[in-house]
Amino acid sequence: MAEPLPAPDQVIDCAGMMCPLPVIKTSQAMKALNQGQVLELLATDPGVEPDMRAWTERTGNALLDIRKDGDVFHVLLRREK
Repeated sequence: MAEPLPAPDQVIDCAGMMCPLPVIKTSQAMKALNQGQVLELLATDPGVEPDMRAWTERTGNALLDIRKDGDVFHVLLRREK
């Protein structure tokens, strides 16, 4: 059985924003978090999934989950560094 996902320490709502704004807002929000804290990004841009996969690989942060609820993507990220 999979571990339950952690509750986010912060949520940012980027619904209605198109690339690159969700990536920029995520980057800014992650800098304000402590190592190990979790950010939830809410976005409607379908490009958010590949963008967040690439961003976490590039930055060394962890992509915990991406799921879609209606038109909204819920992306859970953990600050690693």
